Amino acid sequence: MSSDQPSNAGGPSGPGVSASSDASTVAASSVTAGDAARRVMRAVDRAALATALRGEAEGWPYPSLVQVALDLDGTPLLLLSTLADHTKNIASDPRVGLLFDGTLGLAQPLAQPLAGSRVSVIGRAERSEEPRHRARFLARHPAASFYAGFGDFAIYAVSVERAHHVAGFGRVHWIERADLLPYAVPAALAEAEGDILAHMNADHADAVRLYATVLAGVSGGAAPNETAEQGWTMTGLDPDGCDLRCGGTIARVDFDQRVDDPASARVNLAGLARRARQTLPPTGTTGVGTGSPGL
Repeated sequence: MSSDQPSNAGGPSGPGVSASSDASTVAASSVTAGDAARRVMRAVDRAALATALRGEAEGWPYPSLVQVALDLDGTPLLLLSTLADHTKNIASDPRVGLLFDGTLGLAQPLAQPLAGSRVSVIGRAERSEEPRHRARFLARHPAASFYAGFGDFAIYAVSVERAHHVAGFGRVHWIERADLLPYAVPAALAEAEGDILAHMNADHADAVRLYATVLAGVSGGAAPNETAEQGWTMTGLDPDGCDLRCGGTIARVDFDQRVDDPASARVNLAGLARRARQTLPPTGTTGVGTGSPGL
């Protein structure tokens, strides 16, 4: 089921991708191939899932579309129904493939979609009872809470083995798990994530809006009778950056440096707010001044 469909509206970097993390910038920066691939994975909220058919067509690849979230360490998380063919396939053979498409939004003149970045991940999908996995998925996909409690639905975590990153023509890498997901889940940040999100959305909604509209260059997706500027919320915080949502539109902003605890998260979020405000014209075209970020 996929009732939480984001718009393809976005800035020059495409939907859900910050200006600091588009394919060309990532390729030119000092980040590793694993870092660049993980950024592509974090920036999208859906993927193509490949499983091996069972029964009469056993062994044939079966592609389907799924919503996806990522754990703090980058582990892909899926919400699947046991009634779905792909879940039945996983029960027989847990090996799966996931394609994360970072080419959406490449609509500029002469843009070639195959010049965009995408990541194919292979691994094994296993049912997860970890509360954090469910919480992160539902924060990323709030509309899924309508059916997530049904008895046939469960969270599955994909234990990654390798990934194949195509960053554009001639920029192709196979990446081992240790390079794609090099860090364990930071316990302090995992414990504090819920409180940080609640604080940012309740007390710093103005900064959250600027993250999306100024740094990520994304707008739109608000609920009825609500402007896009009013509707942005932070739905996830991880060592690489933060996830944002406004109605059906998502955005992603990456941090300049890795975050492992609440203190470093606060420093990075305040820095993003300062950068966004400094980017605005003196009068604040979004109706926001250029004063202190207030974080």
